[in-house]
Amino acid sequence: MTPAPPAGSVSRVERLLATPLPATGPTSGEGEPETGEWSATTGEGFRIEPLWRSDDLVGVYGTEWAAAEAAASDRLAGLVAELDRRWGPHRTAGMRVPIFRNMAGEPLPPLYQALCDADCLGDLVVWGPVGGRWTAVSLNQCDGDAPMILVAVVSDRPITELDEGEDEG
Repeated sequence: MTPAPPAGSVSRVERLLATPLPATGPTSGEGEPETGEWSATTGEGFRIEPLWRSDDLVGVYGTEWAAAEAAASDRLAGLVAELDRRWGPHRTAGMRVPIFRNMAGEPLPPLYQALCDADCLGDLVVWGPVGGRWTAVSLNQCDGDAPMILVAVVSDRPITELDEGEDEG
């Protein structure tokens, strides 16, 4: 049995599909006014938003950490299954090339640079075009103590896997 997606995540992804996206301009991050916690990144033709965060995993080890990781993976699987049902089969855009290019200081397309800057380094599960846009979700964790974060990406440009030699664009 496929787990259910996190509450409200499907409607949030669908809302993102209708969100205006800037055609040009710099990439900028947004934070919650009271906490400063990251709430979105918008850039040239895209928007990235967290859909769900686990609890902090400070002091969580062994079987408890494995259970938290499995629960987060189940949330992603539930969301992917529901979006597959609505939009058809997904494809995957790996983050290996963007991660290594970012570490080497090489230029990246703005969307991939924004994902790296936000520590959203999980492979992207992609659909599109859906209503003329592409959408992706991924599960991320910047280090072992940080919360696991499920994010959604919406772009007015195709979200494709980068080749090692692909130019910035």
